Amino acid sequence: MKRMVCAAVLFAAVLLVMGGCGKKQALDPNLSSAQGAFGTEPSLNGEVSAGSEMSENSLPDGTLEQAESLDTGSTGDGTIDRSKALSVALENAGVPEKDAYNVKAERDRENGIPIFRVEFETDYGDYDFEISISDGWIVGADYEVDEEWLDRLGGAPVTPEEAKNIVRSKVPGSEAGDVRIRKEGGDGRGRFEGELFYAGMKYEFEMDPNTGIIFDWNADLRE
Repeated sequence: MKRMVCAAVLFAAVLLVMGGCGKKQALDPNLSSAQGAFGTEPSLNGEVSAGSEMSENSLPDGTLEQAESLDTGSTGDGTIDRSKALSVALENAGVPEKDAYNVKAERDRENGIPIFRVEFETDYGDYDFEISISDGWIVGADYEVDEEWLDRLGGAPVTPEEAKNIVRSKVPGSEAGDVRIRKEGGDGRGRFEGELFYAGMKYEFEMDPNTGIIFDWNADLRE
């Protein structure tokens, strides 16, 4: 009889302990905040760890802009980021990255097209580009190299045909028939001037025949 009473008391005690634990878990106010919506824990510095959902509105002030400034190339959907836009502009201008300063790359729209407006300066000229975010195509450009720098930048004399090829190299897909070129003189040095029409774009240029350097370049969507 005593054994049965002791067993009953022990069983009741076990049930009481289990019931208390269940209530504590259900009432624990720290459970949801410690685990997060997707089973991940917040880091000690306040950043959300991998696996949690994060919107622009949940980011601290300035975080989105800072993240965008660290873009490093093309995105998964074929669009480009700031870093790629700058790379395209520098390559098209023939400017080494080390020569560029006061660099800006800002999102904008031109003729309804989302673009990066890229600007930078060098000791020999200022450069402005408008580059389509969707595919990296240059839809606008404007720069001029100070003529006093032409000899210092180097190069070699070019023929009109070679000048055409240099211009075409700046516009992938264009052909020799797309380029109109003429030689102008009267200023002591002479120059090649011309236009290139391709894919709805109009390009105007001036080139130094003694170095093959394009010292004046303008590109615009044709109206």
